[in-house]
Amino acid sequence: TILTENNFHKKFSQDPMPEILTNYLRKNFPGAEYYSAYQASYCGFNIHRRLNSLGVKNIVVNAADVPTTDKEKRQKEDARDSKKLAMTLRNGELKGIYVPSRESEELRSLMRYRKTLVKEIARGKNRIKSFLYYYGIEIPAEHQQDSKYWSNKFTKWLKSIELTTGYGTSVLQGLIKDNMVCRDSLLKANKEIRKASITGKYAKLFHLLTGIPGIGLVAAMTLLTELETISRFKSLDRLCSYVGLVPSTRSSGEKEVTGKITPRANLVLRNPIIECAWIAARTDPALSLAYNELCKRMKPSKAIIRIAKKLMNRIR
Repeated sequence: TILTENNFHKKFSQDPMPEILTNYLRKNFPGAEYYSAYQASYCGFNIHRRLNSLGVKNIVVNAADVPTTDKEKRQKEDARDSKKLAMTLRNGELKGIYVPSRESEELRSLMRYRKTLVKEIARGKNRIKSFLYYYGIEIPAEHQQDSKYWSNKFTKWLKSIELTTGYGTSVLQGLIKDNMVCRDSLLKANKEIRKASITGKYAKLFHLLTGIPGIGLVAAMTLLTELETISRFKSLDRLCSYVGLVPSTRSSGEKEVTGKITPRANLVLRNPIIECAWIAARTDPALSLAYNELCKRMKPSKAIIRIAKKLMNRIR
């Protein structure tokens, strides 16, 4: 949807190529100032960078931050969304989200890829154990401890298992092979992450962050790649709101209800921060004391959120 300062110009569909759009704008509005917006999606920030390089002042917006009526929610379509974005952009009602540098974005992809590998490895292990249980193959007593850590000794035993037919054996060996491929990929990813923490632009900040109780290699690099710069948060409350460590609230008149932790969050950050908070509550004297005091008046699951906020304050 293209709007001029005071009028509606045109609404159309085109290939997602910034060059096509900018050529059209220059042809029909030569010498004008161009502003654009699109919702954050799977295509990332590539189009944003290309539009800006072509002279279009673009912003990327969070879809949840675009003013929407109940009718628009129930009758959602691309044409209506496009017009709504253009009108709110012209009215100055849109606020762009933070766009990271290309280097930080690619390192962030590595951290998220690692997280995906960890999940896939856990699923692969469960598939293999379920397969063994299904066919009544028990893990020997000497391998019970090894099976918890999936040691080389345990993997060697798995590979030696022969089922009644070659079909079953082939399936088991395939599951083991898939799991080993993921483990090799995880090892390579961990090496790349360690290398980035020592030699990259985040080396100094990484060293400082790992001095905080509970913060390790993965948590520190996740923080650095997801936040990139802490100065974009003017206060601790804004940082905690971005991470998702604030409660949901509903107030009307004199009635105010404080609910559970907000569903709007950066889950890539919130989950490891809470994990770090559990470790810090055990190892740091001040946070351990605070945690024990909080547990006297609330559940541990709620107390740890407050410890996570204190940990975020140290990080900031």
